[in-house]
Amino acid sequence: MGIFDKKDEGGTAAAGSGGAQQLASLKKKYQSVLDAMYEHKVQVKSVQVENGKLVVRGDAPSADVKNKIWDRIKAVDANHADLTADITVAPGVGGPSSTSAPTGGSTYTVKQGDTLSRISKQYYGDANKYMRIFEANRDKLKDPDKIQVGQVLAIPGA
Repeated sequence: MGIFDKKDEGGTAAAGSGGAQQLASLKKKYQSVLDAMYEHKVQVKSVQVENGKLVVRGDAPSADVKNKIWDRIKAVDANHADLTADITVAPGVGGPSSTSAPTGGSTYTVKQGDTLSRISKQYYGDANKYMRIFEANRDKLKDPDKIQVGQVLAIPGA
């Protein structure tokens, strides 16, 4: 399921064209917040509409990043009555599995369910830049579709 896919379970998400329009409208309003989340490497878990509000869930790598995201939310709409942001601080997001690399980039330890596209989306905000990661790891990877849990990949700087 992609970040902007809508859920259809339990009535929690936008169903039908009216719900899709509401999701699109709210995403457009808060796009700068979503962009900031990617920029600061917040691991976004979901973006959906629940009870007429845009609900964003994610793990920030630090309290400072979490505060920056909240500052961006307040800049869009100080009351944010149509948004629920459930952003937790998860040191593991930018912590032990993601460390500085000598090339100015970082490293990432592959977890269950990861793909190069997903990792690329997390680091660059664009899943289509996965070949940058593949090229930087040619010594470990022979095929971009065959990464293994536990592999430590070099992530080139943006």
